[in-house]
Amino acid sequence: MVIGMLSALGASVCYGTATVLQAVAARAAVEPDAGASRSGVDTALFVRAVRQWRYLLGLVLDGAGFVLQIVALRLIPIYAVGAALAASLAVTAVLATRVLAVRLSRTEWAAVAVVCAGLAMLGLASGPEGGTPAPPWLEWALLGTAVAVLLGGAAAGRLPGRPRALVLGGCAGLGFGVPEVAVRLLDRPSVADPALYALLLGGAAAFLLLTSAFAHGSVTTATAGMVLAETIAPAVVGVVWLGDRTREGLAWLAVLGFAVSVAGALALARFGEIPAAATPPRSTGSPPVGRGGG
Repeated sequence: MVIGMLSALGASVCYGTATVLQAVAARAAVEPDAGASRSGVDTALFVRAVRQWRYLLGLVLDGAGFVLQIVALRLIPIYAVGAALAASLAVTAVLATRVLAVRLSRTEWAAVAVVCAGLAMLGLASGPEGGTPAPPWLEWALLGTAVAVLLGGAAAGRLPGRPRALVLGGCAGLGFGVPEVAVRLLDRPSVADPALYALLLGGAAAFLLLTSAFAHGSVTTATAGMVLAETIAPAVVGVVWLGDRTREGLAWLAVLGFAVSVAGALALARFGEIPAAATPPRSTGSPPVGRGGG
């Protein structure tokens, strides 16, 4: 249990650090004369972003975070891992104050403390990962979800302003949630496992959509949609179909800790724009701060 929670928190630190790097790189990769892409799946933007050292370093940290996430998912319930990953927003906020001289309000510092308190409750209440065998259809449902995420993100590019950011963020959150569930289904991965392809497609689609959301949309709206989709949907799957439970008599504490952690993360979703002084030369505006991946 302790190793699982520490691994989840380690993944959160990796993802939170990657966020600042990737958010700056995504905005810097926007072509000065280009409008918003017609599609949320903007592969050209991703190619430009990945040529920058900030984005590459962010990807390395994302990879380390994913390894730690896999360890955590094998030891503690999905709902605990999801809440810990949402806490990467707190890591991002604190890191930005050190590296980018961003000032947090009292409300935002309080949100960081709330996230930490919620995680402490979850750590006390969480039981071991569920041992219920997954229903046979769940792997195919995951693959279908990954495909729907990609198609939904592509369609979101045609939406205006705030709805576009919300849908892109929500689709990215579902995409990041797919690997959380898929890891639990892949005891002995093989090329015949739909869950393996769901993991790869869901994660790749989420990266593309979040890069587009960072570059063209409201980080506050996109991050809020991502946090809600990434934490709630996988947690429900874990409890309903995979047998995730809490310690005896502490279900109420787990529910409270989960709600508090997510609420604190949502409060930090509005922690938004890096000052113009921190913007790279090619940037067309202040780059957003939000979770960069996972």
